[in-house]
Amino acid sequence: MTLTTPSSPHIKSPVSTARLMRDVLLALLPALAVGIWRLGLRGLFVTLLCVAVAVATEWVGDLLLKKRTVRDGSAAVTGLLLAMTLPPTVPYWLAAVGSLFAVGFVKLLGGGLGENVFNPALAARAFMLLICPVGMTVYTGVDAATGATPLHHMVMPALPEESVWDMFLGNCSGSIGEISALALLLGALYLVLRRVITLRIPLAYLGTVALLTLVFHKTDAPLMWMLYSLTSGGVMLGALFMATDYTTSPVTPKGQWIYGIGCGALTVFFRYYGLYPEGVTYAILSMNALAWLLDRYTAPRRFGKAKGGVAR
Repeated sequence: MTLTTPSSPHIKSPVSTARLMRDVLLALLPALAVGIWRLGLRGLFVTLLCVAVAVATEWVGDLLLKKRTVRDGSAAVTGLLLAMTLPPTVPYWLAAVGSLFAVGFVKLLGGGLGENVFNPALAARAFMLLICPVGMTVYTGVDAATGATPLHHMVMPALPEESVWDMFLGNCSGSIGEISALALLLGALYLVLRRVITLRIPLAYLGTVALLTLVFHKTDAPLMWMLYSLTSGGVMLGALFMATDYTTSPVTPKGQWIYGIGCGALTVFFRYYGLYPEGVTYAILSMNALAWLLDRYTAPRRFGKAKGGVAR
C-alpha cells in the first residue's frame, strides 16, 4: 500500500481569513460611527474613499499577479484602519495616495497578505506625513467640533481642556476613528470574545504607557496626565487594532509581551521627544521591524538546539 503525504499544512482550521477580516471590520464600526457623528460627514467620505482605493488596488494586483486575495477583505480592513488614523480634513487626494501606497507598495510589493513586514495602514500614514505634513496635522475647517486636539495641549505641556470622561466617550477633536476610547474598547472586547486577538499585546502596550506617563509626568497631576495619555491620540487604536496585527507582530507569547512593552515605551519616547505630538505610528512600525527577532529568540527551545536555533 502506498501512502501519499500531501503538502503542509496538515492541520487545518475552520477559521478563514475572510471571517477574521469581517470580525475586524465589525469591531471597528462603533469607533467609526462615533467619529463620523462627532466630526461630521466628511469623515465618512474620507473613509469610503480610503476603502475604495484600497480594494481597487488589491483588485488590480490580483489581475497582474493572477490571485484572488481581494475577496478575503484584508484590503478593506487596511483602508478602514488608515482612514481612522486620519483627520477628517485630510485632502481627498492625499487619502487616495495613502491607500494606494498601503496596499500597492507596503502589502503587495512586500509579499502579499502574511508576508509584509510593516503594518500597511501605519506605513501609509507615515508616508503621508512625509509628503504632506500640513494636510495630516490640521484639524480645523469641518465644523465647530474640530480644533486643537488634546494632544496639542499636552505638548505645551498642559492638560487638555476636555475632561477625561469626554475623551473616553469621544467628545473631543481628533482623527476619525481615534476619539472614543470606549468604542474602541468595545470593539476590542468583541475581537477577544471571537478569539481573533489575545490581550497580551494590548495589556503590555497600555500598561507600559500608563506606568511611564505616571512616573515621568509633565504636570503636577500625575494620575490625570496618565489618564489623558491613555485616552488621547491613537494609543487605544494602536494598542488594540494595529499592534495586534497577525502578520507584523510576534507569534510567541513571550515575544508578544516584549513587543507590547516596546510599543508602549517607544510611544511615550516619541511623544516626549519627537517632532509630532503623536508617537504611536513610529513606535509600532519600529517594533514591526523587530517582530521576527523576538520570535526567533523567544520560541520554545527544541531538544538539542540552543536559543536562536543554533545546534549545540
